[in-house]
Amino acid sequence: MAKRGKNYREAAKQVDESKLYAVKDAIALVKKIDYAKFDATISVAYRLNVDPKQADQQIRGAIVLPNGTGKTQRVVVFAEGEQAKQAEAAGADFVGSDDLVQKIQDGWLDFDVVVATPMMMAKVGRLGRILGPKGMMPNPKTGTVTMDVTKAVNDIKAGQVAYRVDKTGIIHAPIGKVSFDDDKLVENFAALNDAIVKARPASTKGVYIKSLVASSTFGPGVKVDSASF
Repeated sequence: MAKRGKNYREAAKQVDESKLYAVKDAIALVKKIDYAKFDATISVAYRLNVDPKQADQQIRGAIVLPNGTGKTQRVVVFAEGEQAKQAEAAGADFVGSDDLVQKIQDGWLDFDVVVATPMMMAKVGRLGRILGPKGMMPNPKTGTVTMDVTKAVNDIKAGQVAYRVDKTGIIHAPIGKVSFDDDKLVENFAALNDAIVKARPASTKGVYIKSLVASSTFGPGVKVDSASF
């Protein structure tokens, strides 16, 4: 394991690793022990009692956080005709078709989220090896494959967060910035938690949320009591 720096070790001393913190207390502590010289992102990690190898347990979705993420997302929309015009009017950063496919194949990746209309997915599919590993492939479950490109772009710009369980059964997601008021971070956290709880597969038995941790970009994790929402 890599050796931790002095700032991290000092921050970690303030965390009781044997304790599950109530949501409000956890957020307050994460902010208190953050030592980044910039407005760090606060993220949460859910370890779930699911088997991602089972199709019905591949939890994935998206939610617009009540108070946004504090980050402006750059949105690419693959669309033609009327949908392309709607995407541009909604504020998409880049709109196109074959030209965008070629641009990305040539190595351009200066964007955060990809949206596509259903009829464009055959073309976007050619970018699977590039976008797939980065988690950027459009998907109906996250609202990024849609005819309503106006709503998709508006939601993303308003602070939509996509979440997806990885192969180890963990979901990582941002809930805002250290500069946010505690109440706004708690509200965002609660909204995300509600979405993940509602996504519980019917086939999952026993405890669903095995552990829950909140942390800032560089800071140590703080264990959260999921029952405190």
